Amino acid sequence: MNVEMTVDPVRSAQMALVRGRDTKPEIRVRKALHAAGLRYLLQERRLPGVPDLVFPQRRLALFVHGCFWHQHPGCAAARIPKSRLDFWRQKLSGNVERDARKRAELEAMGWVTKVIWECETRSADALAALAAEIQAVPQLSGKPSWVRKGVKRR
Repeated sequence: MNVEMTVDPVRSAQMALVRGRDTKPEIRVRKALHAAGLRYLLQERRLPGVPDLVFPQRRLALFVHGCFWHQHPGCAAARIPKSRLDFWRQKLSGNVERDARKRAELEAMGWVTKVIWECETRSADALAALAAEIQAVPQLSGKPSWVRKGVKRR
């Protein structure tokens, strides 16, 4: 038995507005880290999971995760919608599993990974602590080969 689900046009329009990059939390993080003197690359597609910010000389990848989409443990924003429970459970748990897999791949490549949650980006203290954590990661001499001059990006 094949049951067709009708898509609510209002919900569809709302979901179409969800951005994958240059989100408000990401912009807050970028501004705070730039103000702290840190420089980074954005959405580096050559790395697993396409980290939001990459610090090549520190081999550090930073993910700015939305509390809902990545299911921040203990956060009120990580609730599961009341409709289409099976769909949302599968979708959101798949996101969490993929996040863990991609972070493990990066760490196996020798990268340090960090996550800052959307709700944490609203706190100036949390952003300052993040900047301090990143600055504490030692810089490597030289850059990874894919960052060197002459290597075509994208």
